[in-house]
Amino acid sequence: MALTMSDVARAAGVSVMTVSNVLNDRPRVGAATRERVLAVVAELGYEIDLTARRLRTGRTGTVALVVPRFDHQYYAELAALLATAFAENGHHLVVEQSNASRENELAAVSPARLRFYDGIVLSAVGLTAEDVTHLRGEVPLVLLGEQDLPEVVDHVMMANAEGARLATEHLLERGSRRIAVLGGARVGDVAGGIGPQRTAGWRAAHRARGLEPPEELVAPVSDHGSGGARGATTELFRRYPDVDAVFAVTDQLAVGALAALHDLGRRVPEEVRVIGFDNLDLLAQVPPGLSTVDPSNAWIVEQTVELLERRIADPAAPAVLRESPVRVVARGSTD
Repeated sequence: MALTMSDVARAAGVSVMTVSNVLNDRPRVGAATRERVLAVVAELGYEIDLTARRLRTGRTGTVALVVPRFDHQYYAELAALLATAFAENGHHLVVEQSNASRENELAAVSPARLRFYDGIVLSAVGLTAEDVTHLRGEVPLVLLGEQDLPEVVDHVMMANAEGARLATEHLLERGSRRIAVLGGARVGDVAGGIGPQRTAGWRAAHRARGLEPPEELVAPVSDHGSGGARGATTELFRRYPDVDAVFAVTDQLAVGALAALHDLGRRVPEEVRVIGFDNLDLLAQVPPGLSTVDPSNAWIVEQTVELLERRIADPAAPAVLRESPVRVVARGSTD
């Protein structure tokens, strides 16, 4: 026989109402009582029936975050921040992986998912403009990410081109002229995601100074882990040993670039300057300290939570587009 809330209440020595208050994260329960109830829930293996909760309240108390990859440190840090912020608003966060697949992204935001979630945050990579147009009003949804999409659903964007322009300008100001873009997109590439927009910012910074962007130094990376970046950087310097700076379109790629430069005996920043994008916490502590673009993750999280909670409460509210502020954080890899 399935466990009931009454079983939990009896084992914990509290009322059924107290158990309900704890499981629904209501603030009217003392800390010691809450801990006792949660310990009994864990001990008995009691599971909340989300379908029953939705029938009673119209809510599951759960929201989803869908990201392209679990193995990207940026998404790990973002998920941790969002989980904390949603918990403060009474929502539990579940994280899913789309593998950057359009089909998986569409499945993740289908109306059927609302059996499990009150709303969805999607870091979109594969969705098309037509897909987004059809999503209007279907589910409480906030898009994150790099795509230039119709303003018909709530969208918190990162200022990718501007951040890349600032990063490249930072290198140009320090005298670098042979600046490679690691993870960039060559002219004519149709790939989605961050590569094209951040490469556009790299080009814009050159042209603003009357310089022609060195297109031969655009270095795409098929594997966006640090291992793929290490190999791509080694090949880049084999072909173009005069490169004096690397703008990596993510901090994770910058780690691979730094490893390759160490292998090659190239000193950072004396011979080659390196700057990334994401401002990952860990890389501020690792010598020489990675210069990077800060995309204002705390701001992104604040806006995302505000917009999704608003959308859940008012499905008919007009769509909102917000773009994060960006800034360069200079550290030892460029100074």
